[in-house]
Amino acid sequence: MSLALSAPDMSRAITRIAHEILEKNSGSETVTILGIPTRGAHLAQRISAAISEIEGNPVQTGTLDITLHRDDLRLRPPRALMPTVIPPLGVEGRNVILVDDVLYSGRTIRAALDALGEIGRPKTVQLAVLIDRGHRELPIRADYVGKNLPTSAQQVIKVHFVEFDAIDEVLLEEGSDQ
Repeated sequence: MSLALSAPDMSRAITRIAHEILEKNSGSETVTILGIPTRGAHLAQRISAAISEIEGNPVQTGTLDITLHRDDLRLRPPRALMPTVIPPLGVEGRNVILVDDVLYSGRTIRAALDALGEIGRPKTVQLAVLIDRGHRELPIRADYVGKNLPTSAQQVIKVHFVEFDAIDEVLLEEGSDQ
């Protein structure tokens, strides 16, 4: 097991992502941030807080549950649905930033796009991830990446947030396929 990102590294990556989002979208007025539960939702909150600190305004932030849109539902044990929380201004005509902790095959993001399509029609959809580990199975790429971390299919990325794990860190472990 090796440390890929320490707490200060994670903080710097989140701040950089926040600045890049602001630059690309000419501020935060038209931005809605939607985190994919569980850790993507916490990452979204942190990115939103960083943007709010930079801009001095709150950012429309919510969560987007993708459970029923996954293409592997029958392969996994059942899990409880997570809440989808759409902020007051919604997604219609807005620049929606989907947020997840790790981008791997792209299937989670495909499910998120399907779930988002049921809610409304954003002006744009952008993707922010803390870690991009490669191994895409679908033609999906992130617009904002905290760290590109090439891995083998046998390695596992573990993202720890203080909210769940009492520490902020990203670990790279040897293991089986995810």
